[in-house]
Amino acid sequence: MTHSHLPLIDIHRHLDGNIRPKTIWALAHEHGIVLPETNFEAFIPHVQIQGSESDLLAFLSKLDWGVAVLKNLDDCKRIAFENVEDAYNAGIHYAELRFSPYYMAMNNNLVIADVVAAVIDGVNAACKIYDVKINLIGILSRTFGVEKCQAELDGLLAHKEHLVAVDLAGDEYNYPGDLFVEHFKQVKNAELNVTVHAGEAAGPESIWQAINHLHAQRIGHGVACRHDEKLMDYMQTHDIAIESCLTSNFQTGTIKDLSQHPIKEFLARDLLVCLNTDDPGVQGVELKHEYDIARTTLGFNDKEIQQLQENSLKASFLSDSEKSALKQKVLNNS
Repeated sequence: MTHSHLPLIDIHRHLDGNIRPKTIWALAHEHGIVLPETNFEAFIPHVQIQGSESDLLAFLSKLDWGVAVLKNLDDCKRIAFENVEDAYNAGIHYAELRFSPYYMAMNNNLVIADVVAAVIDGVNAACKIYDVKINLIGILSRTFGVEKCQAELDGLLAHKEHLVAVDLAGDEYNYPGDLFVEHFKQVKNAELNVTVHAGEAAGPESIWQAINHLHAQRIGHGVACRHDEKLMDYMQTHDIAIESCLTSNFQTGTIKDLSQHPIKEFLARDLLVCLNTDDPGVQGVELKHEYDIARTTLGFNDKEIQQLQENSLKASFLSDSEKSALKQKVLNNS
């Protein structure tokens, strides 16, 4: 249960981590791409987590079939459109959908900037039909290295007026944030917001680096904050948000026992922490399920649930007037 007078918001949601298994199956058959199974039910475990994975990289490999079937720009547009429809069907009022255009482009040699344009087109087409507000965040996939990330950034900046932020995601442990300082100088010059995946597979030093050198205003996951009192105090003072994703943290092996998730501590310390899905398609969950876990597994009360929802709105990359308008709209409809 969520608080009905407040908007339901998902600000950490991967568009390319939310490709419907049915769509992957359909596109593979349409393009003659051989899948590891001939039966749809048997195929699902290849693209959706069953239980928990051994680590972050094992989890991320589940996303690979989804992008492997993106043969052309129409496919990219289709999955973007379906992402908006999924958010609407999940009862979400506002979502920030993040995507890595290089990851989407690489299997079939699509042009990165064209993939960005296709995603924008798909989202815009869907928003004319579904009453949900959507913004886009471009991802630099650190896993592919510094040069690929520059090409990815160039493609994103070609359409920067359609983006609200840039994110750094992927293999945090082997590709530390230090490698991407120059990239984020360009992001700052483009006047885009910054959110960074940090403190998921690496420690607090990764979060400090993201804040001090990449200008992160929000931290994706940020689980490792719990090990550094100074860091938590700093983030609280400077309103640096933590985008928490409960099911995801369990499925990546970041958290072994969900009842011990640090979100409880973050909220008690008055940190700007909020609740999000991460990769709904791969995880087989939706946002309301995450709020249910917060209540049942973590024992959050009504006041804490309300605080999480308010934090989502505050942490979002909406302007103050957009925040007020969204809040008013939900209030009027409730």
